[in-house]
Amino acid sequence: MQESLLRKTYVPHIDGLRAIAVLSVILYHLKASWLPGGFTGVDVFFVISGFVVSASVDRLPALGGWQGLLRFYARRIRRIVPALVVCLLITALLSALFIPESWLSETSDKTGRRAFFGLSNWVLASTGNDYFSPRTEFNPYTHTWSLGVEEQFYLLFPLLFLAWSRGGRGRALSLGLFAIATLASLAYALRLVGQGGQEIQSFYITTTRFWQLGAGVLLYQLMTVAGRFDATPSWRGPTWRSPLLLLAVAALGYGLWSARPGHSPWPDGLWPVLSTLLLLGLLHGHPQGWTGRALSSPPMVWVGKLSYSLYLWHWPVFVLFRWTVGLETVASGASAVLLVFALAWASWRWVEQPLRHGARGPRTNGRWVLLGLAVLALGAGLQSVLVKQQRHISLSTVSRHPLDWYPYAKGLKKEVPDCRVLESSIPVSGGQARLLQRGECPGGGGADTVLFVAGDSHALAYNELLRRKVVQDGGQVRLYGSGGCALAGMQGWRGPNPACEAYTRTVLDDILANARAGEVLFLPGLRLPRLSEQYQLFDIAQVRADLASPAAVQGRAAEVSAAIEQLRPLAERGVRIILEAPKPVLPAPPYRCSDAFNRHNPICANGMQIARAESEAMRAPVLRSLEQVAAALPGASVWDPLPVLCPGAVCHPDAAGRPLYFDGDHLSGYGNRVLLPSFREHLQPAGSP
Repeated sequence: MQESLLRKTYVPHIDGLRAIAVLSVILYHLKASWLPGGFTGVDVFFVISGFVVSASVDRLPALGGWQGLLRFYARRIRRIVPALVVCLLITALLSALFIPESWLSETSDKTGRRAFFGLSNWVLASTGNDYFSPRTEFNPYTHTWSLGVEEQFYLLFPLLFLAWSRGGRGRALSLGLFAIATLASLAYALRLVGQGGQEIQSFYITTTRFWQLGAGVLLYQLMTVAGRFDATPSWRGPTWRSPLLLLAVAALGYGLWSARPGHSPWPDGLWPVLSTLLLLGLLHGHPQGWTGRALSSPPMVWVGKLSYSLYLWHWPVFVLFRWTVGLETVASGASAVLLVFALAWASWRWVEQPLRHGARGPRTNGRWVLLGLAVLALGAGLQSVLVKQQRHISLSTVSRHPLDWYPYAKGLKKEVPDCRVLESSIPVSGGQARLLQRGECPGGGGADTVLFVAGDSHALAYNELLRRKVVQDGGQVRLYGSGGCALAGMQGWRGPNPACEAYTRTVLDDILANARAGEVLFLPGLRLPRLSEQYQLFDIAQVRADLASPAAVQGRAAEVSAAIEQLRPLAERGVRIILEAPKPVLPAPPYRCSDAFNRHNPICANGMQIARAESEAMRAPVLRSLEQVAAALPGASVWDPLPVLCPGAVCHPDAAGRPLYFDGDHLSGYGNRVLLPSFREHLQPAGSP
């Protein structure tokens, strides 16, 4: 039997397919509307990887046992690890310099650390945020999920392929094993689709993606068994080949355009997989048709050779642009793409090629494997060091002054070293509940009264204010908080939320079971529509129009009646209810717009200030509704933080250069400290000093 064509020659059209895959992904990530299904370029990569890795192993002299395994893993390490580690470490450094800790970035560091070991896909699958959500879009390591899938596949591949090199029955055994594993993976993907609600897990995990890589392996094995690699190349294929090639190209284009979020890898991953299999099979031995010539053209081959580095670098570059100058304009997009290609070429030229093909390095496969594992462990350690040192090296004012920006109250330990706050959990279904109380302080724990605090994320954002109050006044705080679930939120007209309604009932039942006469229930919350989210701006004129709409007026009236009915049992028991008046909401998030490198980001276009008169006009109808609730409940009142946060004609995001807000509506740590005296004063019973 002649040595196969794939084993002895370079096949340029495969690099052309890689180019299509990586360019589709880059185009999608740059602007999704340009190629809505471009994310399935990764599916094309998976098929190519399965096909090429089979050919790569098969072309080498057969080695059995540990020697065969070590050779395979050593080759994979030389191919993957150098460029990956360099990219991850540079990304970690730039993230420490420019990206502060926030809701948008809270899973980034863990994702990056696990990416060194090919496990980032499992981190992303466990976060509850899909591939198309803001938190993954602002995570500079999100793209490593597919590398994790491939690396986990490579752990299994030699075990299933080992018998192939023995020939004869060994080939039949290996082919059968891959067929079983591929069908099992496809069946599992179908099962998750049938269950519903499993889109995130299905997208990321290896067990639902194995069939795409396995399809590439099976194609190589079946073509080898059929003798397709033993034939001399023919520049003119059968007449039926051209229509099938046209069909394959059309199917690939259809898949890259029509794939939908939440429908991958099944069913929308099917078209990219089938079309890639067809192109790989049909073009072999007949590469000179119009399709083969296009895929084998110098530009496509050049991009294909850079495809690994392009994939590595494009995502962190795009994400860092989003965090800093933005990626929305033509100029910023073009600059980002040029930088991606420059970094990819440098990585390919000075990192990939020398270590992949050069003679330097250990002389045995076992030592290559040990060196690769050591480099990965060292890289993960360095990334952890950069994360821990972020406060000292960052260029962001948020990271450099965490005590002012984050309401974590970590500064209390230094301010009051002989006193601490004890925190424990309270079992409440549907949300968070914390118990804060003074402990190990001179004079004991103070009064035994309890301050109940219940609301949405704005209740949790009062963390520092509440901790400081416990230290100063003693007593306990029972803090209930669930994002988006404010009690008497006055925004129910924007749409029902059954989960929040159930949570509210649970919280009120718990408070009713524990509150005593004379104790206080504080109800903070976001009661105005946002003017900015951490990742987008809203139309201020539209927000004002919505607040004055008939639906909003009717909705608030209904909520007033509901709140009075819900809170009356507590008020009649003698529990004092304090409703928080709406705080000003800002047109842009301060933590994303307070540095020189991000001040001109499109997210900051509306500025961070708002006229007090405009803020008063927005909150007036909501404030009237809250006052109606307070008037109907004995002892209830409305506490208004606006005069403290906005004492002048313009509401600023800061005071004396220190932030009052973290994002467009949540308080900062310094904002907590500024409001504490006003809050403590309002808590004093009438007539008290």
